[in-house]
Amino acid sequence: MRPLFIALAAAAASTLLGTSSSAAADPYRWCAYYGPDDAGVNCYFVTLQQCQAAISGNGGFCTENLWYTGDAAQPATRRKPQHAAH
Repeated sequence: MRPLFIALAAAAASTLLGTSSSAAADPYRWCAYYGPDDAGVNCYFVTLQQCQAAISGNGGFCTENLWYTGDAAQPATRRKPQHAAH
């Protein structure tokens, strides 16, 4: 629970101070929290599988990055094929 509180407090402070900008976009969707006492945090994972591989065997867990600014799982759009008029 402590990492979530710290992350939320940091996000609120960032908003109040106006430090967020499009130049500081964060493309990494997943964070790894290592060890039982949150010994370390790494928020440089694009996929959940990458994060899970990093924590494998050390008792950590993965969670979504609160500062992720990439596209949210957007469904792929497909165009209907254009049929030539006969």
